[in-house]
Amino acid sequence: MSGLSELDADFTRLPALPAGVFTAPLQRPAHVGEDWLEPRQTDYAADDHRVWDDLFARQMHVLPGRAATAFLKGLERLDLGRGGIPDFARLSAELGALTGWSVVPVPMLIPDHVFFWHLANRRFPAGNFIRPRERFDYIEEPDVFHDVFGHVPMLTDPVFADYMQEYGRAGWKAMRYNRLKALGALYWYTVEFGLIREAAGLRAYGAGILSGPAEAVFALEAQSPNRIMLHVDRVMRTDYAIDDLQPTYFVIESFADLYRQTVERDFDRLYRGLGAGFTYAGSAVIDVDDVLHRGTLEYHLRGGRRSGASAD
Repeated sequence: MSGLSELDADFTRLPALPAGVFTAPLQRPAHVGEDWLEPRQTDYAADDHRVWDDLFARQMHVLPGRAATAFLKGLERLDLGRGGIPDFARLSAELGALTGWSVVPVPMLIPDHVFFWHLANRRFPAGNFIRPRERFDYIEEPDVFHDVFGHVPMLTDPVFADYMQEYGRAGWKAMRYNRLKALGALYWYTVEFGLIREAAGLRAYGAGILSGPAEAVFALEAQSPNRIMLHVDRVMRTDYAIDDLQPTYFVIESFADLYRQTVERDFDRLYRGLGAGFTYAGSAVIDVDDVLHRGTLEYHLRGGRRSGASAD
């Protein structure tokens, strides 16, 4: 993120994806433009709103004492528990007054360069659908509950909100170096599955943890996963699991520390030294790590979710 403004200061234009840059092949639906934004938020049925309310109630049963203070304050400020799926227009007005962010509807996962562009302009893309009740416990593609409940409360924190915008701006540089996988690992281990050390102990601020009851307990209390202090260079060389509980969680001291570690890093030099693939497995503990807890890795050694292994 260092020197990024010299690279491309105009974040108002959607960037073209450079030739030769690998990104997931996604078919754009015919009804959305190049920005991938839906014309309007879905008109949800009554049962959709009940699914939201039931998911919300389940998470609020497990998150006190486990969720980061900033997240719980954000939930309260936005009153996401007032009943039913939040209206994006109202949510954007309230969030905009706090940190200048808005929430915009998208039909599905969107291409990396489009996602970066929205973040760079303080727009958070949220899935314009909610999981069906028969997939209540787990859904592969992030829906409106994951995106709005899991992510949006953190955008009420001014420092974290700035970090998210800078992350979006960093996408320009990652594309030019063809290092989207490395930048994706940073997002995964912070925005999705990050932990923070507070006075009362470790707490979760990552949306992937906060939106799922099993991961919220596993990440903070299980003996299986590693818990290691965040080091940006190390994290960007580390593989991650997209369909199971994480073998390793990285911990920050504060959001100001997270911002400093990333925004002040010379990413040009870092990208030049990175290989095309990851250096470390997600379960690895290496000699430079500041380890808070070295896990048994029992859950993953037993085969993880596919084997029915216990997440205790």
